[in-house]
Amino acid sequence: MSVDNTNQGFGKSPVMCAVLACAAMVLLSSCQRGQEEKAAEIRPVRVTIVEDRAHNGMVSLTGTVQAQAEINQSFRIGGRLIERTVDVGDSVTAGQLVARLDPQNEESSLQSVRAQLAAARAQLVEAQNNHTRMRDLVAEDAVSRATFDQAVAMLKTAESQVESMESQVSLAENRLSYTRLVSDVAGVVTARGPEPGEVVAAGSMVIQVARDGARDAVFAVSAQVKDSAPANPEILVELTSNPTVTASGRVREIAPRADPVTGTFAVRVGLIDPPAAMRLGSTVTGRMPVDASTGIEIPASALVRTGGQPAV
Repeated sequence: MSVDNTNQGFGKSPVMCAVLACAAMVLLSSCQRGQEEKAAEIRPVRVTIVEDRAHNGMVSLTGTVQAQAEINQSFRIGGRLIERTVDVGDSVTAGQLVARLDPQNEESSLQSVRAQLAAARAQLVEAQNNHTRMRDLVAEDAVSRATFDQAVAMLKTAESQVESMESQVSLAENRLSYTRLVSDVAGVVTARGPEPGEVVAAGSMVIQVARDGARDAVFAVSAQVKDSAPANPEILVELTSNPTVTASGRVREIAPRADPVTGTFAVRVGLIDPPAAMRLGSTVTGRMPVDASTGIEIPASALVRTGGQPAV
């Protein structure tokens, strides 16, 4: 009996084709996912058109409010900082304790010189008594004049020793008082130095205090604006967040050198009766009249130096 294998083979072929087709689709999709390229990163760029522009005689600048005087508070002696009672932003008054050093060494030194002073005073009492006896005896010709002169010299030496030790005690007391840092100005703390536990050197800044009172608006001004500004102009300064808050001011100080990074000059404008809203660190806008002119403006950040020459 014969069997027809041809029909059986044709019956299986559709199933095999379907399996092969599915496998091919899976492989194709895997290859396509692997070949997908990562999207290029889009980075924002600020664009400025370089062209001749006519100035309308008024320049607007952005700056910040700063104190006219910022005082560094520091210890007169070195030591280990054990306490700082204020932080950035705190208000301080004149005479307020702001930091302390470990006073152990200074207290020991003070006790030592006080003991030496007590010994010197005891020697002085003995020298005084001896001088009194020798004075009476020399008057009676009981002792020689040389012996009396020796008693006088010992008395003067004892007096000098007491004066010297009193000075040493005074110095030791001063050094002990120098372990307490007291602010000599009233204002707001704008910076801090070492933390408690660190060893600080004499004269190093512990805190910086912006003194209460006069304030400045500080602007970064280009050389062109600085040169074209009139002499002693009156500048209108307004709070950037609230333009209704304004104050007038006069140029108080112009930096003699340009900033090496930005190429601008720092100009400090003394504010006349600034409102309370113009706090330290506030962003302000200053408007200043200048001579009308035509020129090309380029952002300072676009300037570089190549081969010792400026370039864009």
